[in-house]
Amino acid sequence: MAEFVEGFEKLSRIGPCVSIFGSARTKPEHPYYQLAEEIAYKIVEHGYGVISGGGPGIMEAANKGAHRAGGTSVGLNIELPHEQEHNAFIDRDKLINFDYFFVRKVMFLKYSQGIIVMPGGLGTLDEFFEVYTLIQTKKIGKFPIILVGKSFWSGLIEWIKNVVLEENMNIHTEDLELINIVDTADEVVQVIDSFYAQYLLSPNF
Repeated sequence: MAEFVEGFEKLSRIGPCVSIFGSARTKPEHPYYQLAEEIAYKIVEHGYGVISGGGPGIMEAANKGAHRAGGTSVGLNIELPHEQEHNAFIDRDKLINFDYFFVRKVMFLKYSQGIIVMPGGLGTLDEFFEVYTLIQTKKIGKFPIILVGKSFWSGLIEWIKNVVLEENMNIHTEDLELINIVDTADEVVQVIDSFYAQYLLSPNF
């Protein structure tokens, strides 16, 4: 309960933000790290803040890009056996440490206007499918889901299309339209801007 209270108190003041998920093990010299940093920078230029999982790797890149652009940089960190220490690019008053995954997920979803999923492991897949399921079942409002890296994600999407959908496993063709797969920072920004332009909304809503 204390984690919920702290999360609601701190995050209620952050303004419109986009969450960026991805591997904690991606090094700064890796193209995915550099792309995540560029995406975060451009998102801030378009009026949004950035929420990450607060740790190293892609999360650090996301906070670094937001910080470099002078925007809101939020970190929702969680203590794990092998990782993770929070990164140095989170706004001092916008770092929250969690013990419980489920509380952390609530905070990600409640305060995000979209999610960007960079390449990652089981944690990243868990976050992606959690959001995908909640939107598909209309438990939360629709917002952009953007997978970055066609070469990384296309096999998974083809499997969903050709196996899950074909075998009628509670998924429909229109559910596939909830996902956008892109390769560049400009494409990410375009997806987010286009989505909210449909509803005549801006980052100041």
